[in-house]
Amino acid sequence: MSATANEHRVGDVRILSLIDGYATEPAREILVKPGFPGDPWNAHADLLNDDGDLVMTMGAYLVETGDRKVMIDAGLGTVDNDKFHGGAMLDSLAAFGLTPADVTDIILTHLHFDHVGWCTQKGEIVFPNATVRCHADDWAYFMEGPDAAPGAVRKLAPVTPHLELFDTDGTIAPGVDVRHAPGHTPGSVIVVVSSGQERAMLIGDIAHCTAELTETEWEAVFDVDRDLARRTREALARELEGTDTPVAAAHFPGLQFGRLLAGQGQRSWTFG
Repeated sequence: MSATANEHRVGDVRILSLIDGYATEPAREILVKPGFPGDPWNAHADLLNDDGDLVMTMGAYLVETGDRKVMIDAGLGTVDNDKFHGGAMLDSLAAFGLTPADVTDIILTHLHFDHVGWCTQKGEIVFPNATVRCHADDWAYFMEGPDAAPGAVRKLAPVTPHLELFDTDGTIAPGVDVRHAPGHTPGSVIVVVSSGQERAMLIGDIAHCTAELTETEWEAVFDVDRDLARRTREALARELEGTDTPVAAAHFPGLQFGRLLAGQGQRSWTFG
């Protein structure tokens, strides 16, 4: 997947989609519906490729607000193997006439490897002028706890001098607010972008594909706390259903925005 230049406007704020690459995962192994007697993917075959895999976009978003350029997540990085294919992030940034030095802030929705990949490369900081922010619960879980992830420690330790942790919901930059949404990881957050009466949501990995917002009883094997993640998704879906709030997630196709539509007994999703 090559660099792609997509943008979305929220009032005076511009949100840029920065494609880094893609990943393929066996859908029926990573997303399950407990107790379902048949194959729940039969109703969502349009989301799968011919091999029955879910193809997930990898990347990040850049929010331009005032004189701040706030990157939401940091993509996959230069990983390239049988499942994960990254490396296009800086080209995507350049497609908007930007360089890593232009980024003023990085908000990490959580600390899984495919969201922190460009924070550093070979131990060197990629975005030299950016303050890196994440929820304190995720930093404790991935970086400091008894089950700290060695890969996360290697990747993120160099940014510690530029790190600011938060443990409450609040404003990071004008029109950019974080909201704790735990379950996928202990410190997962949603980023709410607003300008005047308009707003949009960047929901990280609260849902990996659109079916998780229309069928919120599904479980993802990546979720640290599956029960809590499911409750978080359902609460978000109830909030968004039938509203005009544009929503984008970390792995939806092309990092496009869409809306959650109300329906007779079943929500539905539309892009655009």
